[in-house]
Formats: sequence, structure tokens, C-alpha cells
Amino acid sequence: MAEQADASALDEVVAFTSDLIRIDTTNRGGGDCRERPAAEYAAARLADAGIEPVLLERARGRTNVVARIEGTDPSADALLLHGHLDVVPAAAADWSVHPFSGEIRDGVVWGRGAVDMKNMDAMILAVVRGWARQGVRPRRDIVIAFTADEEASAEDGSGFLADEHPELFEGCTEGVSESGAFTFHDGGGRQIYPIAAGERGTAWLKLTARGRAGHGSKVNRDNAVTHLAGAIARIGAHEWPLRLTPTVRAALTELAAVYGVETDLTDVDTLLDKLGPAAALVEPTLRNSANPTMLDAGYKINVIPGEAVAHVDGRYMPGGEEEFRSTLDRLTGPDVDWEFHHREVALQSPVDSATFAGMRAAVEEFAPEGHVVPFCMSGGTDAKQFSRLGITGYGFTPLKLPDGYDYAAMFHGVDERVPVEALHFGVRVLDRFLRTA
Repeated sequence: MAEQADASALDEVVAFTSDLIRIDTTNRGGGDCRERPAAEYAAARLADAGIEPVLLERARGRTNVVARIEGTDPSADALLLHGHLDVVPAAAADWSVHPFSGEIRDGVVWGRGAVDMKNMDAMILAVVRGWARQGVRPRRDIVIAFTADEEASAEDGSGFLADEHPELFEGCTEGVSESGAFTFHDGGGRQIYPIAAGERGTAWLKLTARGRAGHGSKVNRDNAVTHLAGAIARIGAHEWPLRLTPTVRAALTELAAVYGVETDLTDVDTLLDKLGPAAALVEPTLRNSANPTMLDAGYKINVIPGEAVAHVDGRYMPGGEEEFRSTLDRLTGPDVDWEFHHREVALQSPVDSATFAGMRAAVEEFAPEGHVVPFCMSGGTDAKQFSRLGITGYGFTPLKLPDGYDYAAMFHGVDERVPVEALHFGVRVLDRFLRTA
């Protein structure tokens, strides 16, 4: 099939990525963010293409954009195409370029959001504007959502949209968003394109230990800091059991086929060894996890506090929440209480669906040398909130990346950047997939 995305779309995706980066939408948590300028930018470009956007806010300045493109088949289920507008903080002193410069240098677009995920926002805009110029209509309705607050709780973004404006997503059964269809170089000449068909659940925890306050020079068998430290040490040292979900099984099976090795799921560690660097695509999603991240206790060195608090970043596999809860009960013990600071569901999507096949075919057309495989994301996206509406989510932000480019390090990292050619590839692949989805 001949290339269909027009030249203007290729120019626009680069310009839009740069422009969006220059709009500082840093999300510091606790409501400290303002996505409205970026939302207005996206909405204006949709409106220029004859697509009517709706701007919605739960809190002032925390703006979301939703629009619908009608398809040619009114009986077909609608597809949600979504990307978030906020980004995590960036310290300019640590960067080679200013993180909000959107600088284009040597064929690379630099800045916070270049990968997470203003690149995909720009791809969406470029593709649908190209359709408007060419008079193209997709087969199924395409609902576009640019969201606020994904980098925190999503309460002002996808959570708000799903809970308060479900009518805007009527008919949507599947959704496509970030973190999939990028080039993974295995160091041996193979190029792998993992497409996300699942996410681990989010379990951010607050641990609280209480004890008897007192003088630091006295014997104290009921020391809150000691109780908390013991629980944190047990959590950090815990070896979680293997839990293979259907998505991870499919990933291991397809990767084994790529490498021509036997798929022995009774000995996963040996199989991972045979996969070499590609094992990194599945290793974080073989088990539940819990990593202590924050500690807070005391106010003076000679005072034993009556309370000590810690936070833990927990993640659980689809079907693994009950195991996660019971394990935390055991590891924290009788002297430490724990609660969810933030919780979101684990997701699993079918890899034998027509939509997954369409994504696979689109990548293979423009990267015939690549091997497309399913995988489960270790973290989470707005797909969790949209799942409340019965929308099955996939991770599909196509990027053809050069060998040596550390894609994973770009997320929340210093010197985040994306090659121009990767953006062009993304537009071509996304255009092809959406036309035939």
C-alpha cells in the first residue's frame, strides 16, 4: 500500500511537538499545574481542520479537550485516541538545552514532553489535519481526548472525563495511547516493536507506625521509627512470586519465536537468559512489586517520635491485587498500618483482536525488518480511568528509533528528546492504522 500521509503532516508533527514543549505544563502534583494554554493550542488546530473541540475543566486551568470525527460506518464501534498534555518537572540546570525550549537541533526535537507525551499529541493533530486536507473519513468514529493531570492522580483529567462526561465517549470500545510500537534494539541487529496490551495496577501506599513518644536517651521498646524501619526492610527485601498473565505469556512466546528458542514457561528464568537484552521488555511485569520511596519521622535528634510515615510505590499484575494486599498485611506486621494513597486497576487487553492486528500490520508495513510483539506496561496510563467506561486500552505511539537511543530513559529523564525521523514514522504508521481500524 502506498504512503498516504501528506508532506504537510510530516512538517506539522515536528512543529507541533516543538510548540507544545514550549508551553510549560509542568505537573508538580497537588493541583499545581495549568494545562489550559496547551489545551487551547490543540483545540485551535482541531478547529482549523473543521473538527469541533469541547474544552472541559474540573478545576480552573486544568483543561481537557475532546472531539469526535464521524466515521463512514455508523454501525462500527468508536475508537478513542488519547494523549495527556501535562509533563513532569524538569530542572533546567541539569539539561543540555532548556527543557521548555522545544529546540530542534541536528534532526532532534529536545524538551520535556518530547516522548512523554507531547509527541503523540502532535501526531494525532498532524494526522487528523491531514485527513481534513485530503477529505478522508475513517471507517469508525474516532474520539480524540487531550487530557490534564495524567502525571499525578488524573482526577482533573481522564478520571473527571470518565466520571462526569461519559456521553462524549459513547460507542467507544477500544482506546489507543502512549508507550508502544517503539523500536527496541536488542544489540544483535534485531529490531523489536512492542505494542502494549496491558498495564500493572497502581498501588501507591502510605504506611504509618505509631509508638510511645519519649526521650532519646531512654529505653523504648515501642519506637515508631523502629517499627516502620522493620516493615520497610521486609518490603524492600521481599521476593514476589512469578505471576504470568495472558499478555506476558504471549510476549514470551512471540519473543521466543523471534530468537528461535523453545518456549518453556515452566522455567522462565532460563528463557529470559536466552532472550538476552529483549528480556527487559517482560521482566518488570512478571511479578507484583513494592518499592519504598519516601520516609518521614521525627523532628529532633533526642526525641523519639510517636509516629513515623513512609510511602511505597506498589504495582500489581492483572489478577494480583488480592495477593498484593495479603502480602502487605504480612510484611507490615501488627505495628504498622497501611492504606492506599492512590489506587488504580490493572488492565489486560486481547492480543488476538482485530485492532491489535491492525496496529501490527501498520508497523510491519513501514518497518518490515522489525518484529512486532505484545507486552504489558510496568506502569500506568490514562487507559485505567477510561476503562471505567468499558474501553479496552492499548499502548501505541509508533516511533522508529536509532540504535543507541535509550527510549526508557527519556521518560521523566534529563535531556528528553525525539528524532524528527521518528516523528515522521509515527505519523505514517498512525495514519495507516487509523484509516483502516
